[in-house]
Amino acid sequence: MRAIAQSSDLEVTFSATATVTDGVSASLPLPPLEPTEQDLAEIRGTGDSFALRLRHHDAAVHSARCPPGETAREIYDAIEQVRCEALGARHMKGVAHNLEAMLEAQCQKKGFEQVSERNQAPMVEAVRMLARQRITGAIPPPSATCMVELWRPWLEEKIATDFDDLATAVEEQGDFSKLARRLIAHLDLAEEDENDPDLDADGNDSESDQDTVDGEGEGEESDATVDTLGADGADESDVDTIDSDELQTEITDDGELADGNEADTKGEPWRSPLGGSNSGRGYHAYEEEFDEIIDANELCTADELTRLRTHLDQQLTSLQGIITRLANRLQRRLLAKQTRAWQFDLDEGLLDAARLARVVVNPTYPLSYKLEKETSFRDTVVTLLLDNSGSMRGRPITVAAMSADIFARTLERCGVKVEILGFTTRSWKGGRVRERWLAEGKRTNPGRLNELRHIIYKTADMPYRRARRNLGLMLREGLLKENIDGEALLWAHERLLGRHEQRRILMMISDGAPVDDATLSVNSGNYLDQNLREVISWIETVSPVELVAIGIGHDVTRYYRRAVTIVDAEQLGGTMIDKLAELFDEEVTAGSVVPVRRTAHV
Repeated sequence: MRAIAQSSDLEVTFSATATVTDGVSASLPLPPLEPTEQDLAEIRGTGDSFALRLRHHDAAVHSARCPPGETAREIYDAIEQVRCEALGARHMKGVAHNLEAMLEAQCQKKGFEQVSERNQAPMVEAVRMLARQRITGAIPPPSATCMVELWRPWLEEKIATDFDDLATAVEEQGDFSKLARRLIAHLDLAEEDENDPDLDADGNDSESDQDTVDGEGEGEESDATVDTLGADGADESDVDTIDSDELQTEITDDGELADGNEADTKGEPWRSPLGGSNSGRGYHAYEEEFDEIIDANELCTADELTRLRTHLDQQLTSLQGIITRLANRLQRRLLAKQTRAWQFDLDEGLLDAARLARVVVNPTYPLSYKLEKETSFRDTVVTLLLDNSGSMRGRPITVAAMSADIFARTLERCGVKVEILGFTTRSWKGGRVRERWLAEGKRTNPGRLNELRHIIYKTADMPYRRARRNLGLMLREGLLKENIDGEALLWAHERLLGRHEQRRILMMISDGAPVDDATLSVNSGNYLDQNLREVISWIETVSPVELVAIGIGHDVTRYYRRAVTIVDAEQLGGTMIDKLAELFDEEVTAGSVVPVRRTAHV
């Protein structure tokens, strides 16, 4: 991998999840104890795929022309991955063999052999296979043959010439990305006028550069991790065991998990009391029509949710020993806070066996009794708010899902109710909100310029057994996009204020500052950051809700009074438990009942 990627500093490890991070480190699938030749070829193919992308891919060029719309973006990413792999397969036969083995294994895991109708097959995968065939000459793997043939007539009628043009531009990523945008436009997945600046008659790209300068383009100075996501999206979906069924243009949900969710959790996200209206003063949203609060089970089918949960369980299996220790430690600490104090030397109650000896020695002593007294352990609810942004992709979001699972199980055993929420956006780079802003004349200082997506994984009153499948949704490809922390924090806070428990705790898990390219490209550079600081200050100084934050890889202590930063995502579970235990330690110190022993009367 280091040789192919031309990166001598690349750190390569093995784990249950295959990921690559910013060209610095990569994790390959862990081989079986007794690997076959096919197993080894599949793992080598994954390594070659990562390495070729690191060598031939320019994230800045790729993100500059990234189209709006989830399906369009997935096709754009997939075609770029085909280009990178084709450059290696053309010159190295061994690499071509490894990539073929990896692709065949992926198709088998995704069940493409069983596809019998076109609506069962993801169009993105068909476009990827046909682009690969036209560029490299390699036929689709056996497991995908049926799926590709179902789509071939329709796709070749629309974009056959586009495939031919792509094959001639493989060496130059800039030209290739223009042609990829044109292909997407011919599939009616992006508006033609959005492609005009990139795909003019002379093939020049000057207009798109000017758009970026004017703040009307895609916003090149975005969070580095978001750019990496846009660049690596297809790569990770290729090598992970999680498929991308969400890329189909029509997905239905059978609603199997709909029962058990609170009826009052739907509606528009709660707005900040600090924000202004759409007048342009203060923090505000340009358009709220497309914002959504949605239950996790409504974002994919029940079958896919079950598959994602199975994948999460596989990750949990390797950490079962650690999980058990963490869960037991928190349970012991919480239950210890709820232990009962004893009152001694009473005239009635339970017989105090420790005092029987003196009665035997001197029968004139009266029998002594004792009674238990409950400590002042207040009724408590905990909300776990998880950052579902693109920069969390890979190991961080997997660890976050596992930690949330441990958290929910343990707190339920301790009689503490827990709610699990997530926040992201529905689109990259503004989506329909930005499109409306452009159509309405590009008003200055438009405010928040994206469509929010707030996800309910588990309500406080929902038993863990009914919510466990929902947590697997965090591992779904395409879910993680951009993050607007301030509004998400207020939404979770408002839900807590509606609870009846005496004590309410809000725990934020994030990996950095709020980032939304569309908003930051047309407002001040600290627009989202300033809103987050105001929201935190208001909650910490005015609200009865107790706020604590955990930062993954980024210092969040500059935002939150009560916060801790961890370097490695693997520390998340233990840190969450320690911070929660600290809060309960403070509670007991402030209001516990001290056992008292009265002097015995002779």
